[in-house]
Amino acid sequence: MSEDTFSGESRRPFRQAVKVWLYIGLVMIFVQIVVGGITRLTGSGLSITKWEIVMGTVPPLNAPQWEEAFQLYKSTPQYQKINEGMSMGEFKFIYFWEYIHRLWARSMGFVFLIPFLFFWRKGAIEPALMRRLGVTVLLAAVVAMFGWIMVASGLVNRPWVNAYKLTLHLSLALVVYSYLWWTILLFFPPKTNVLHTAVLKKWGLGLLILTAMQIALGGMMSGMKAGLVYPTWPDMNGEWLPAVLLDGANWTGYNFVHYDAGPFMSALVHILHRSVAYILTIMVLCFFFKALPLAEQPALRAGLRGMLVVLAGQILLGILTVMNCIGTIPVGLGVLHQAGAVLLLTVLFYIYFQVRKVRTS
Repeated sequence: MSEDTFSGESRRPFRQAVKVWLYIGLVMIFVQIVVGGITRLTGSGLSITKWEIVMGTVPPLNAPQWEEAFQLYKSTPQYQKINEGMSMGEFKFIYFWEYIHRLWARSMGFVFLIPFLFFWRKGAIEPALMRRLGVTVLLAAVVAMFGWIMVASGLVNRPWVNAYKLTLHLSLALVVYSYLWWTILLFFPPKTNVLHTAVLKKWGLGLLILTAMQIALGGMMSGMKAGLVYPTWPDMNGEWLPAVLLDGANWTGYNFVHYDAGPFMSALVHILHRSVAYILTIMVLCFFFKALPLAEQPALRAGLRGMLVVLAGQILLGILTVMNCIGTIPVGLGVLHQAGAVLLLTVLFYIYFQVRKVRTS
């Protein structure tokens, strides 16, 4: 039986409902990634110092509870080294975003569990889909676990979460998103014939891998606040290749681990993020002109054009974000840039599905 087909009369009445349910889950993961970006860029991630799966659902409801939460935050390095003297109103602002981030994650659990139990009772989920949903749940649990590991890295000694752990958390969230999106494509494929071509398949896979690398580098850019060090474009504070990278004495394990001790890692991640962006742009353009003459299906042509539009938006947002990193990272531009990256990944997966042979079991 192929993975992209349903079988069994009992499943047919629920096919559309299951599809809508999975798409809702995909959108909710997308929103969670965006809210995570807001949480990170507003410095809100360390405002809640406890991990309480049940009790943490309810925020402080009165003045004493707010004061207790504020006192816990005051014991963190972030408050003592960066936010000392902040008002209760300012604390409530950063608390709000971290609370929403955690509450949305809990909400996704309920949105998955309740319909799942209903569809399972009705026999609406075939075994192949059930297995993939099980993997999705396991991946989501890993993301949640690393989320707390990331937060805990900023509660002792450091005033910010560790940039490497932040990047890993973001990357794992994108793995969950991509896995669910691919599952939807497999079981509810677009109404179009798949274009079987080995050349475009290799190009599509290459674009996916490069985009994933670029998003990870973007996470490191954000976590290391590298934009604040080099807020210029197309040069980097007047240099095309920062001198700090040309000094062999800076290429030490200490600078890689203690990335915030000097400008070395900010320069390295910055130059890598920019370079991959240029390479990705060239590859996307080449892929577009290779694929368009072969794309007879409207869905694929629309995907290719959408790829160009999203990429153009990403380039513009990336440049604007860097050039506005004067003293502080622009939250709105940064969040839009991250959301655009996820959209580009979404479009590339859609196109890759169109140019590959669907595996059968």
